[in-house]
Amino acid sequence: MGENKQRMLAGDWYLPDDPELAADSERRFALCAAYNADGGAALPERETILAELLGSVGPGVRIRPPFQCDFGYHIGIGEGTFVNFGAVFLDVAPITIGAHCQLGPNVQLLTPSHELDAERRREGWEKGAPIRIGDNVWLGGGVIVCPGVTIGDDTVVGAGAVVTRDLPARVLAVGNPAKVIRTTA
Repeated sequence: MGENKQRMLAGDWYLPDDPELAADSERRFALCAAYNADGGAALPERETILAELLGSVGPGVRIRPPFQCDFGYHIGIGEGTFVNFGAVFLDVAPITIGAHCQLGPNVQLLTPSHELDAERRREGWEKGAPIRIGDNVWLGGGVIVCPGVTIGDDTVVGAGAVVTRDLPARVLAVGNPAKVIRTTA
């Protein structure tokens, strides 16, 4: 394994234009294209494609195409989770989604960060921070979850919210940035 990939996997600054990472991305591109074929028709091989694309997939996971990710192998999804149309999971760091979650259309889980220093950003440096979503979480349509965020079990995030900080278990959060407005049952 090359140095850049090791740095990426460790959550350190790395350069994404590395040939090894490009090959991983090409693998992902081919698998996502096959998964997204026919605009979401029920193809029998979809489960097989997901098992090959993602790091782990629990039984009963459903992801409606189109679905896009950076690599796939950093993504783990728990049993019975449903992901609606248009999901984008940028997985330069691990993305862990618990069991029985519901993700609305156009949800984005974004683990990469780019350098604030203009010169280093021009050079292409980036790093990632993991996203963790607990069990039985509902992310409304268009929710964006930023790098390094953890969302606790049984939490609901309202449509269009941008989650920039951790959310505890059993709360309702809305807005940009997402703020807890009450606890849930």
